Amino acid sequence: MTKDRIEQEIVIDAPVERVWAVLTEPEHVGQWFGHGEPPPIDLRPGGVMRLDHGEHGEFPTVFVEVEPPRYLSYRWASGFPGEVATEANSTLVEFTLVPEAGGTRLSVVESGFATRPPGSSRDDSYESHEDGWSKVLVAVRERSEKLTV
Repeated sequence: MTKDRIEQEIVIDAPVERVWAVLTEPEHVGQWFGHGEPPPIDLRPGGVMRLDHGEHGEFPTVFVEVEPPRYLSYRWASGFPGEVATEANSTLVEFTLVPEAGGTRLSVVESGFATRPPGSSRDDSYESHEDGWSKVLVAVRERSEKLTV
């Protein structure tokens, strides 16, 4: 069986708009992905977000769809630090936010591991990303639940 698609979700005790802010505003993204510095974000289809992954490099991700506050997708060339993500060198990351009982069900899907070329490090593996998304979702939940509007 080919490992091509990671699917995970978490329920967050915060409204969809707050979770959306945590996923898309530089001051928050730098906290759940990276090293605290707000990354440059051009939040529109075709726009670029530069994710700083420390020792692993900087990743110019490209937004595919932006539908506030319900859906966000971008291409991430995690095996190719410094290269702009394209369909040929990246996976597709999709976030879906659904209101649920006063909070938000946040789903993340990352797909395309089987069709892109192998990356330059073991941190680019399906297993590494599967573990990484588990941690990221918890960090997004914690930040969303602590954030005051």
